[in-house]
Amino acid sequence: MNDKQATLNFLGLARRAQKIVTGQDIVLAAIRKNQVNFLFIASDTGASTKKKFTDKANYYHVPMFSGYTKDELSSAIGQKRSIIGVADTGMAKKIITLIHNQKGE
Repeated sequence: MNDKQATLNFLGLARRAQKIVTGQDIVLAAIRKNQVNFLFIASDTGASTKKKFTDKANYYHVPMFSGYTKDELSSAIGQKRSIIGVADTGMAKKIITLIHNQKGE
């Protein structure tokens, strides 16, 4: 299994463990409350949405990744979403590790 698929599988596990936040307004509120430890933004998200969430994540120091499409993220969690926040600290650290492995860092 490659690192990209491992990351998406782990995101699905986080969904089943109820450790993610989905939906634009809900994720935005969770970022403001410092409840999001990692943010996925779909690469094919609209420009204004991408800018809004990128700016919020940078302001609140939330690490983020936009290397997956809406379809990839949606199939990983079983819901049609383009913005996904990971609320659990341990799971966010594991996802960051998997993404760094995927990038080859």
